[in-house]
Amino acid sequence: MKAIILNENFQLEEAEIEKPEPKSHEVLIQIKASGFNPIDYQMIENELERKLLKSPVLGREISGIIVEKGADAHQFNIGDEVYCGSGSMGSNGSYAGYVAVPEAIVALKPKNSSFEQAAGIPSAGLTALQIFNRLKLNLDDSVLVTGATGGVGSFVIKFLMANHLKNITATVGSEENRQILLRLGLKSDQIINYKDENLTANLLKANNGKLFDFGIDLVGNYMSEITADVLKINGTYADVTALVTKDAHETLFNKGTLIMNISNYSYSMNKDYSYYKGSLEEISRLIENGTISPPHYKTIGTLSLDTVLKAHSILKNNQTQGHKLIMKH
Repeated sequence: MKAIILNENFQLEEAEIEKPEPKSHEVLIQIKASGFNPIDYQMIENELERKLLKSPVLGREISGIIVEKGADAHQFNIGDEVYCGSGSMGSNGSYAGYVAVPEAIVALKPKNSSFEQAAGIPSAGLTALQIFNRLKLNLDDSVLVTGATGGVGSFVIKFLMANHLKNITATVGSEENRQILLRLGLKSDQIINYKDENLTANLLKANNGKLFDFGIDLVGNYMSEITADVLKINGTYADVTALVTKDAHETLFNKGTLIMNISNYSYSMNKDYSYYKGSLEEISRLIENGTISPPHYKTIGTLSLDTVLKAHSILKNNQTQGHKLIMKH
């Protein structure tokens, strides 16, 4: 089968490889669409991420059709339309025609979503749902979301709005992204451009002059410092990027902040596959009953080296403009 692989020099190339055989508890999925994530190019450039590589085929978000099952795989039928994310932050090989995965991490795709929409859900959706569930927010809590129109951010905003939280402030970097949040239901005074002068003052003004109860930081680096500055004493900081600066960490420590580390990878360490399947099934229900909408996506191309390189470049240069990048197969 055709695949885009990482060769021994850590360069991407097109190749013909063996179609995988599903093991006893696995299903073989003919991939119809796959999603791109920053970790895909980070695997190539970052030695820390590289340690997590499981195969030379990158990519870990899939939607498609079950075409074969292992001897002990009984949860799905041949022909079922499904989607899944990898059970680890490593590779599950979605830059290919087919992939074999444990049926325990697979869910039926939302009936009212296309394959492209479904492929845009797993990584961002799982992360956002974990953030929302673990924060245990009250209706009157104030929440700051940085990088709110990225894949995770858009889902976080949808979950907050669906659960009737009112005190939400979000940061964006462009008018186009501001429009995305307005369409999701935020009001203009809840949306702050992080490029404006007096960012800290603008954020506090949006929260009626008060410090925030919760900071969901989807950007890190400089924004981790801003988020730390506007959090209240004993507030909660959701760290999704592991890019907290030394200064931000000092501020968070001095404020007695609860730092909540968000990681999908942690569940794969214990082989807690129910987390992946259960979360995807919950997201499917929410999309099917109209509680939240599927992600905005942009199809970059079909399965090819050019498509992968183009997607990686867009991600690297932060040019997604609020769209999930998708490859058709």
